[in-house]
Amino acid sequence: MRDGQKIPTARRLRKDETFAEKRLWEQLRNRKLGGQKFVRQSPAGPYIADFMCRASKLVVEVDGATHSTAAELESDRIRTGYLEAQGYRVLRFHNDEILNGMDEVLAIIVNSLTDCPSPPPSLRDGSPSSPASGRGHKEEHQ
Repeated sequence: MRDGQKIPTARRLRKDETFAEKRLWEQLRNRKLGGQKFVRQSPAGPYIADFMCRASKLVVEVDGATHSTAAELESDRIRTGYLEAQGYRVLRFHNDEILNGMDEVLAIIVNSLTDCPSPPPSLRDGSPSSPASGRGHKEEHQ
């Protein structure tokens, strides 16, 4: 994405947020989570991060149904690699994890903000521990 397109695109994404993004933003805004300031739909190099805490170098991505094909997953992997190369940690959650397991999602985010031990294995390895799919974890590259 060209630099001149980032700000208008970010504004459009804020206006057209998904229901899951809206619910998560309500928990992150105004320093509600761990006293940390989050911004939403923020330019990050050639990308726009769904949610970002600059002070803690944390990016939270909310993935909907459009993150399911091999090409889309590869694109997400490249995007995550770029953000990690810039010093950010990246967490990804599916919409249903946020809608059905907000407490678990927030616990994972807080752990990432405070450098606490890893989330429980049931969330880290993708095993469902609630109606959510359990995918909310830091992506690791092989």
